[in-house]
Amino acid sequence: MLFWQAIWFLYIQAELSAAEAILMYAIFDVSTTVLEVPSGWLSDHWGRRRTLLVAAFAGVATAMMQAMGGPFWWFAVAQVLLATQVAFASGTDSSLLYESLAAEGREEEIEAQELRGWRAGFAALALSALGGGALARFDLTWPYIASAAGFGVLLAVTWMFREPPQATNDPTGPSRLNLLRDAVRQPVLLWLSGLAIVMYAFSHVPFVFGQPFIERALASTDFASETPIISGAITAAMMTVSLAVSLVAPRLRAAIGLTAMLLGAFALQLALPGALAIATGPLAVLLLMARMVPDALARPFLIARIQPLLPDGSRATYLSLQSLLGRLFFAATLWIAASGTTEVGQMPEADVRLILGAYAVGGSVILITLALLSRRLRIEKP
Repeated sequence: MLFWQAIWFLYIQAELSAAEAILMYAIFDVSTTVLEVPSGWLSDHWGRRRTLLVAAFAGVATAMMQAMGGPFWWFAVAQVLLATQVAFASGTDSSLLYESLAAEGREEEIEAQELRGWRAGFAALALSALGGGALARFDLTWPYIASAAGFGVLLAVTWMFREPPQATNDPTGPSRLNLLRDAVRQPVLLWLSGLAIVMYAFSHVPFVFGQPFIERALASTDFASETPIISGAITAAMMTVSLAVSLVAPRLRAAIGLTAMLLGAFALQLALPGALAIATGPLAVLLLMARMVPDALARPFLIARIQPLLPDGSRATYLSLQSLLGRLFFAATLWIAASGTTEVGQMPEADVRLILGAYAVGGSVILITLALLSRRLRIEKP
């Protein structure tokens, strides 16, 4: 329930500047380079429930800090707390799900259960995006206050979790480090993780640059003053469209196979910034509704395919490493993007289009490389 998702760029840009708003997201991603792996290790050694409790508490703190507002450094600290929330949940949530199923002999349900959770997430994001946009009409801080309340509920729910017994480390067997080393020697796992890393980055391109795109597209219309609520409505529609796509995703997977669906999802992901780079007028804003469709077609199936390839006792550590690389890759591109735009006020439309076009071209090279590599691997589950 991230009520601030539809207005965060608008809010930070109003408090600071467009360049600093981009840098805020870069700070968030860079912070995870410090937190991702330690949080995964902590999850494997300390327990899933405790790690998720830390994540929920950090969510409450970051939302309240941003609602209060302040100078650059204050927002930067809030982004570090947001990174804590995401990093401590990343990998741990999926690990808890898989291990809970495994404890009951239901491992084969992982794909269906990941998809079920993904659909619930889409529904919650859609409702909170629409609600956040409406709240922002009164005050841009209200969506952050509502998000803090949502994280408070999450904290209470997480407190009631029960986790299955973790796999013990056999002192006579291979160490956790050796198990991870053996895991990453699997070419299929490396291909899947590589795709997950780049898809994380490209799925967030419209998230970062979508709001300034909407703002510039509506600037010369009668709807310019309604940018926050329109942004929220577009985000809600985005999640609703993706929810509908997730309902047909299992049938599509069965029809064309996992490899084709994953590569096709990545291709759709690249098509969006490419289309936004050349689209004009308010109608171009409707393109943003397709942002989460590639995630609906790929994310649950990627996680479900990766989970059985990972060793017990090091699962969260590996997934955290994967998330770290994805965020580090995206953060690097954001630092480059921030250096090429204004340091004062709103981001010019020409800058937005140039950045989106660069992402589309660079991603196409990665897509071709992955497609060629997939011909030598057995991506489909045996």
